Amino acid sequence: MSEEGSGRDPGPDRIRSIAVHREDVANALEATLRSDREVVLRATPPFSGRMRARLHALDAGGNGNDGGEPGSADGSDAPGPLHIDPRDLVPDVPPYPEPDETASEHPDADLEARRERHAEAVEAWRERVRERVGSTVEIEVDDETRTVDVVALG
Repeated sequence: MSEEGSGRDPGPDRIRSIAVHREDVANALEATLRSDREVVLRATPPFSGRMRARLHALDAGGNGNDGGEPGSADGSDAPGPLHIDPRDLVPDVPPYPEPDETASEHPDADLEARRERHAEAVEAWRERVRERVGSTVEIEVDDETRTVDVVALG
C-alpha cells in the first residue's frame, strides 16, 4: 500500500534532495559556533522529493520538539520537521575568527581599526563557508541514516 493510501502523512523518507540558501547555512553555522543557541536548517512536512530547508532556531529552553512528531503535545502521528545541523552541510568547517586572534595579528592598530579588521575576517570566514556547502548530507529517517543531495542556492 502506498503512503498516500495509508492515512499517514508522507515522511522524510521521500526526500531525495534538500535546497538550502548559502547565506542561511552561514548564519546558522555562525550562530551555532558563537552562542549556546541551537540553530538548524529545517524542512517541514508535508515532505516531497525536493525540499527547501530554512533557517530555524530551536527553543533553547525546550526539548527541541517542534510538534507534529509522534508522542508530541498535539498527539499527532504526522511526521515532525526535519532538522539539519549546519555543521553537517559544510565539510571542513573553517575555524571562526576570534577577536583576540585578529587583534594579535595587528597589535599596533587602534581599537576602531581592530574592529574593522575583525569584521573583515568574519566576512571572509562567512564567504569560505558559503563556498564550502557540500553536495550531499546525511539525514536520519526512521532510525536509519540516508544520504540526500544538497542544492545550494545563492
